[in-house]
Amino acid sequence: MSARSATLRSQLLRWLLIPLSVLFLVDAVGSYYIAQPLSDRVYDGELLEIARELTLHVKPNGARPLFDLEKDAERTLLLDQYDKVAYVVREPGGDWIAGDAALQAPPRGAATATTAFYDSELGGEPIRVAQLRSDGSAPVIVQVAETRVKRHALVNAIMIGVILPQLLLIVIAGVVLWAGVARGLAPLRKLQQAVASRSHLDLSPVSVAQVPGEVHPLLLAINDLMARLDEILSYQSRFIADAAHQLRTPVAGLKAHIEVALREDDPAQARQSIAHLYTGVERMSRLVAQLLSLARNEPTTVKKLELAPLDLSKLAFDVTMEWVPEAYRKNIDLGFEGGEPHARIRGDATRLTELINNLLDNAVRYTPKDGRVTVRVASQPPRVSVSDDGPVIPPEERQRVFERFPRLLGIHADGRGLGLATVHAIAEPHDAGISPARGGRRAG
Repeated sequence: MSARSATLRSQLLRWLLIPLSVLFLVDAVGSYYIAQPLSDRVYDGELLEIARELTLHVKPNGARPLFDLEKDAERTLLLDQYDKVAYVVREPGGDWIAGDAALQAPPRGAATATTAFYDSELGGEPIRVAQLRSDGSAPVIVQVAETRVKRHALVNAIMIGVILPQLLLIVIAGVVLWAGVARGLAPLRKLQQAVASRSHLDLSPVSVAQVPGEVHPLLLAINDLMARLDEILSYQSRFIADAAHQLRTPVAGLKAHIEVALREDDPAQARQSIAHLYTGVERMSRLVAQLLSLARNEPTTVKKLELAPLDLSKLAFDVTMEWVPEAYRKNIDLGFEGGEPHARIRGDATRLTELINNLLDNAVRYTPKDGRVTVRVASQPPRVSVSDDGPVIPPEERQRVFERFPRLLGIHADGRGLGLATVHAIAEPHDAGISPARGGRRAG
């Protein structure tokens, strides 16, 4: 079973909050790297002032300077509420004069500088060191170091001051986005409820009122699909109704012939009833074939045709030759006229064969004995025409011959009115036209 698809709300929130969270993390890291040197600049000045104060207590004393600082003054100078402070005074050559000898010598880059600040360690603790080189009458190097407690506290205070409002802003933004997305999606929920409450028979268009503009194209596509579905269902309902109506009569006739045959004691009469039964079965078989052909060629059921180049003249000739035995049986003169050059088109050979078959079936069926049926193929423009000697359709009825089951006054023949309806259904997806000839066609 596939996982449930993510909702639009969760996707919107994810797309908005994840970038904000990433920006928040980037800003937090950047703020930390900005706050650390800032805290160093704040407290480095204090260390440098202590170093200057210590240089004032260095006196010349022959070859070796003398450091003169009372213990009480030293304690006062190095007093700090948070950090441990230490110092060392050395000669320019590095020899110790006073202070904490455990303080390491400055790194190579800071050894020759007048003032320098660097990080080091003292007793395993990280420290910050300020160095001052005095080049007066008693040249010395003074280093003052302190632990990083208040520096870390200042960094933390800066980070809290920067990050906490941003974090609060992201939380507020998340809540506002959640409420805003919920409000924005409310029309979609109403639309979902309206569609869910519909009957399965209701294929009317869905209203696009009060729906976000981004959803309009989707609703229009859905409405178009529902319209096409309604058209298909209408065709299907009509086909079922037509089939039931048309099959009811021949089935009743078959039943009657069977009952007669069962009651007959005379073999000759029974044989005659069976002959009628065979004729009825043949007619019903033809009706079923026509119904299936019409259903197969309905515009709503035909997918996009795969048209291929074909010779319309040869196709029409081959189909005409198949009707020669039937025309001969009815003593009908069946002719074919197809001049040069041959008519070449793009089409579906199977369906076009069915189209010409229906035209010929219609013509042969309505042409009286000793009549004439002629198939003509023209190349410019490509056209197939079938003429016959059958009865002329009245002008006011000629547009109805392509409908299903037309009932034309004054024309009586064995037919159900599906032949030309199928012809029309096949011609439409080929972008071809069909119309009664000047004399008028008959429906078969």
